[in-house]
Amino acid sequence: MKIAVCMKRVPDTATRLTFAADGKSVDTSEVQWVISPYDEYAIEEGLRIRERAGEGTVTAITVGPEGASKELRQALGMGVDDGILAVCDEPLDPIQTARSLVAILADRADDIVLFGKQAVDSQGAQVGALVARLLGRPFVNDIAAIEVSEQQVRIERDIEGGRETIEGPLPIIVGAEKSLNEPRYPKLKDIMQAKKKPIEKVTPQTGEPSFETVAVTTPAPRPEGRIVGEGPEAVDELIRLLREEAKVI
Repeated sequence: MKIAVCMKRVPDTATRLTFAADGKSVDTSEVQWVISPYDEYAIEEGLRIRERAGEGTVTAITVGPEGASKELRQALGMGVDDGILAVCDEPLDPIQTARSLVAILADRADDIVLFGKQAVDSQGAQVGALVARLLGRPFVNDIAAIEVSEQQVRIERDIEGGRETIEGPLPIIVGAEKSLNEPRYPKLKDIMQAKKKPIEKVTPQTGEPSFETVAVTTPAPRPEGRIVGEGPEAVDELIRLLREEAKVI
């Protein structure tokens, strides 16, 4: 069983972000970076699939600057066998990232490629689908369960009002939802061993960007709240304000 997990380093969700002087990007000088949380579920599931199969390899792949080696080492500490870093200091749009990943994946013949369902910084949920389209492989996002048996895969995902079950042959590309599993915490021994595991560095094949960021702005400040009364006596006034001022009813 050959498994690849495509992951992204993102700013820690607890980090207070500020904009760079160009007004088009985030100032990363004080940012703490982490593995995108949904990608951690993808990594964990890749490890579980390998463990259930009793054999195989799991490779973590990311596109980013040299500093992204730290997040790759974290994945190696969880139990991933090796890593690949497509070194790029410039920010990439989704199609450029997808092209870079496809250039790596096209030569690997993985049975399963896992993504997180979306990155928590851009919230785009595009790269997994783009990679699948470029490779000509089926793609299922938001998966809540996956079983692999004899080159066949059975996938479940939650939909409105129920759960959908999808079956088909390998190879396949999937996007992990947080209900899929509970990611493991690396033990000290695993963290130390991760330092000896290989990380291959390659040059990304990005191609031309599909769009340009022209400005990044903060959300408009929310207006201050107002107390219109207490209890049932306030209902009429609240309705009036919602109708005449807020114009939402």
